Amino acid sequence: MDALYTAVATATHGRDGRAVSSDGRIDLQLAPPVELGGNGEGTNPEQLFAAGYAACFGSALGLVGRQAKVDVTDAAVTAEVGIGKQGEGFGLKVTLRVELPDGLDEATGRKLVETAHQVCPYSNATRGNIEVDLVIE
Repeated sequence: MDALYTAVATATHGRDGRAVSSDGRIDLQLAPPVELGGNGEGTNPEQLFAAGYAACFGSALGLVGRQAKVDVTDAAVTAEVGIGKQGEGFGLKVTLRVELPDGLDEATGRKLVETAHQVCPYSNATRGNIEVDLVIE
């Protein structure tokens, strides 16, 4: 694959440090959530992954909507990223909640969401590695 764009970010001190993008637009304090024994006073990798996946999936949905000549500009995508023990380490699971515009019939909406799931780079990267559930609301 020839990359059209490459994002660069550096994290120091793992989950209890700082993440900074090469252009300086992201500069975040990181902290584990309270549920994982942290103080919760910063963002965490799961939140960042959830935000990225939701935005990327929304863009993929917009693309397939335009290709199908269906207006999905009012759609919203919420990504829920869970982390838990998996074997000797940890694993992730994702639920994508897609709120489609009023008036869009269920069959068309489901087809658009499923097609977006085939187009989205995050979906392609996680396929076969992370459980991803699609929920249409």
